[in-house]
Amino acid sequence: MSNYITHDHSDDGIDRRGFLKCMAWAGTGMLWTISGGVLSSKALGHVAKLGDEVARSDLYFVQISDSHIGFNKAANHDVTATLQEAIGRINGLSKRPAFLLHTGDISQLSRPDEFDTAQQVIATAKTDTGRVFYVPGEHDVLGDNGAAYLRRYGKGATGGGWYSFDYQGVHFVGLVNVLNLKAGGLGQLGREQLAWLERDVRPLASSTPIVVFAHVPLWTVYPAWGWGTDDGAQALSYLKRFGSVTVLNGHIHQVLQKVEGNLSFHTALSTAFPQPAPATAPAPGHMTVPADQLRDFLGLTSVSVVPARNTLAVVDATLTGMVPDEALWDPRQRGGSAQAANTRNGSPDRGQARAQAAVANQVSIDNFTFTPKAVSVAAGTRVTWVNRDDVPHQIVSADKRFTPSPVLDTGQKYVYMFRAPGAYPYFCSIHPTMTGTVTVR
Repeated sequence: MSNYITHDHSDDGIDRRGFLKCMAWAGTGMLWTISGGVLSSKALGHVAKLGDEVARSDLYFVQISDSHIGFNKAANHDVTATLQEAIGRINGLSKRPAFLLHTGDISQLSRPDEFDTAQQVIATAKTDTGRVFYVPGEHDVLGDNGAAYLRRYGKGATGGGWYSFDYQGVHFVGLVNVLNLKAGGLGQLGREQLAWLERDVRPLASSTPIVVFAHVPLWTVYPAWGWGTDDGAQALSYLKRFGSVTVLNGHIHQVLQKVEGNLSFHTALSTAFPQPAPATAPAPGHMTVPADQLRDFLGLTSVSVVPARNTLAVVDATLTGMVPDEALWDPRQRGGSAQAANTRNGSPDRGQARAQAAVANQVSIDNFTFTPKAVSVAAGTRVTWVNRDDVPHQIVSADKRFTPSPVLDTGQKYVYMFRAPGAYPYFCSIHPTMTGTVTVR
């Protein structure tokens, strides 16, 4: 840790500036404790050291995220096994947590068998209440705008699946920001949910500790990759009067943290695979690492708020027990190229993809990009989209002027005949920063 701690002003072993250098540390779960209304956590990777902290706490719970059950590419051929390892680590705690929070992307393609597998594994977690509280990720609402997810996980929820509950004096709020996404936009909560949130917290005393959890970060992490929520600032404005607010998210598969006054933001890591740090690769998506190193990237994370000292401590431990070097998360510093570290395991190289995209009236989806981005065709022409990414995409008309595609997995195609002249802007409903246009002459 000496590489990161250069200014230990609070004598707590934490260098705030040094921490910012380590924003891409990995973890598959956080064990959170609450004592006197103050949230803290310890590394699940150091189970033996947790006894005293857990014993002193009023409440503690575990967060996991981004299980992506059904994913089977080179980045991790057995995501079920790594989820089982995370649950096994939780079950090794000296005292049972109250419950689990899962912050989305339970599944890869919203298929019933994927949800079934995740539920069977997570059900083996030992907690005091036997409860798991979910919010959906974009991979959990594919094809039906979340209808299947709501039937399975939305009992008692409002609208698209948002809800709140109280436990031992703490108010928990589960938000949904992966529905009805707009072309070029980020995550979105929407007017109905914002109005509900304002009503939900209005009667609470300002001394009430608040924990908000959602899938996409409510703060803007990296808009070029869609890592943020368009109306997140409005939601957070309703929480500014509270003395302690903690916001937990998933989606980006790496630990990032930010503190703004009374608001503490923490993103969790995936139990499935890592993603590159912001701006270190051409696009987001899973990074492929050697199989014998994968568990070095799927470690376990702790974030601690030290009572009465107003300091934030972050500790990470991987499934193999090591603290990963920040260079691991930046493909440019790992000795490889950012391109090689990105998403297309088994896909054609970039030059070949572009050559294939040059086929008349064909759009290649590669590295989270439509190539070519603008296509001009004569009326009555069929346009074909081919997904060359290792993640699913869906073609949707920005102005609802043509039929959306089904969810396209790797290698799948969508063909649509454009009959009427005009401009047809479109985007990916799963990754809305991906946009393109078909112009019909």
